[in-house]
Amino acid sequence: MKYLRIKAEGAGAGGSYGIMEGEYVSIIKNSPLSGKPETTGEKVHFEEVKAFLPPVDAPNIIALGLNYREHAKESNMALPPAPVVFLKAVTALTGHLGQIFLPAEAPDFVDYEAELTIVIGKRAKNVPEEKASEYILGYTCGNDVSARDCQMKIDRQWARAKSFDTFAPVGPWIVTGINPGNLRIQSKVNGAVMQDSSTSDMIFSVPEIVAYLSRQMTLLPGTLIMAGTPSGVGFAKNPQVFLREGDTVEIDIEGVGILKNTVRSEQPVTVLSAGYA
Repeated sequence: MKYLRIKAEGAGAGGSYGIMEGEYVSIIKNSPLSGKPETTGEKVHFEEVKAFLPPVDAPNIIALGLNYREHAKESNMALPPAPVVFLKAVTALTGHLGQIFLPAEAPDFVDYEAELTIVIGKRAKNVPEEKASEYILGYTCGNDVSARDCQMKIDRQWARAKSFDTFAPVGPWIVTGINPGNLRIQSKVNGAVMQDSSTSDMIFSVPEIVAYLSRQMTLLPGTLIMAGTPSGVGFAKNPQVFLREGDTVEIDIEGVGILKNTVRSEQPVTVLSAGYA
């Protein structure tokens, strides 16, 4: 099953949830998080979709750093003894075919990160590994876009670097019923392959991630978990590769789909000094 959220003719401001059926999107009444989504009978041809929204209205975005062995190696970091956890602001979300904006505050060192993204299907707390799959709705493609200068030199932590608006593209849909343990995962910039690996290189598996996080915090339905990125990120290349105005970025995950976004420069904001009468 492939669940998605779209804007089409007649859709409300929040868009419509649907299920992919061949060349058509079958509109459903409720979010796929409702348990058994009911179709409305309305269908939209895929070519008539006006915009793809993030496939779920996420309450949280949780992400992992250094969760691929080869990425830890290229970063000159030791393998972590436990998942390295950080959060991204939900305002960073954008959908398939949306734009990634190079922020006026930090436009020069913006990097891509292909990520298998877990979608939590029901409230999860203290979940054992062997039951983790019962709490997962499915998987989508994610791009953990990162301003490396903020992350590594200016702030020396990850919150702002990972949370600029549009820095969490996800989509185009949520796929159910797949095994996430050995999927080819790639990123491409302007058609050139940047990352090419497999989820089998993960240090912590999907069940381990869900179980571990559920012991730290309650995972709400719709929570997105970006499960780490493989080797080949821009800052680790020689010469380094960073995103520029006009670039096209694709995240391609076997069995899930292809998430595609274009890169644009954000217009600088004029900051006025406060005046006093």
